[in-house]
Amino acid sequence: MVPKRNQTLGEFIIENQNSFQYSSGELSKLINAIRLAAKVVNHEVNKAGLVDIIGLAGDTNIQGENQQKLDVFANEKFIQTLTNREIVCGIASEEEDSFVSINSHDENHQNKYIVLIDPLDGSSNIDVNVSVGTIFSVYRRVTPVGTPVTLEDFLQPGHKQVAAGYVVYGTSTMLVYTTGDGVNGFTLNPALGTFYLSHPNMQFPEEGTIYSVNEGNYVHFHPGVKDYIKYCQMEEENRPYTSRYIGSLVSDFHRNMIKGGIYMYPKSSVTQSGKLRLLYECNPMAFLAEQANGLAIGGKNRILDIEPTELHQRVPFFCGSRKMVEKLQEFLAKYQ
Repeated sequence: MVPKRNQTLGEFIIENQNSFQYSSGELSKLINAIRLAAKVVNHEVNKAGLVDIIGLAGDTNIQGENQQKLDVFANEKFIQTLTNREIVCGIASEEEDSFVSINSHDENHQNKYIVLIDPLDGSSNIDVNVSVGTIFSVYRRVTPVGTPVTLEDFLQPGHKQVAAGYVVYGTSTMLVYTTGDGVNGFTLNPALGTFYLSHPNMQFPEEGTIYSVNEGNYVHFHPGVKDYIKYCQMEEENRPYTSRYIGSLVSDFHRNMIKGGIYMYPKSSVTQSGKLRLLYECNPMAFLAEQANGLAIGGKNRILDIEPTELHQRVPFFCGSRKMVEKLQEFLAKYQ
């Protein structure tokens, strides 16, 4: 079905529900719950600087990173909204030590979906008024329905995702998601509090001219990554490419999908396993990238084929326009 511009998100979900292979109404309710929580978080993000919501919360998360006040707020709102609507049977958050089991003692609890979420990606940018976002990923549970969820339900490879998406809180607020049938973006009209379809059938251009990487860590990178960066900077053909790095995965990914580019967060001599989390960041973004004609790898392997071993596992991450990622693979292969 061809998406219609200016459809509301609610209308789009209902109209396209039958194209989802597990169509039962539950996933539609789940996306609606994420939409609601995103609007609440968006309202709070837009008040940053006016109320006491920016700065450190005074605690650290499971990764040992300082939590921002908005990290805590966003985490609470998404978990609260998904729990209160009784749509999912389990939630895992980047901000929590372990997963949350919902209605685990209710034998009549028939919910089939679990959600993994990064409630506020790039939150350190809040204090300087730079775009941040929310990333989410949805799977069908693998343990029996009606029983408490277990770690097994969350440690699934990315190709088993049934939905994934992100919300970017920027000059406008957008919700972008896929259920395995292409990628569509919806922009929030703040006057009405409604998301409208603004970017139907989003696609990475085959080739791009932007590379996004923290070049401050250049000396610590794998030699294949260093060679690729040098290639991006060479004066030849349509190069040098433009270097653009915001430091918020959602923002960098969103720009590159629209304009064409590659995002890189490699492992290094400082971060041996990489820095980004496989389950909360890499898998959902890889699913979106592949649905939008892009590629996502962790080195020589496809991100969506990695078998997770722990809830907060970190991996190297490269994604973006197909030809740019393929060229990177050529440089990486020289050192394998």
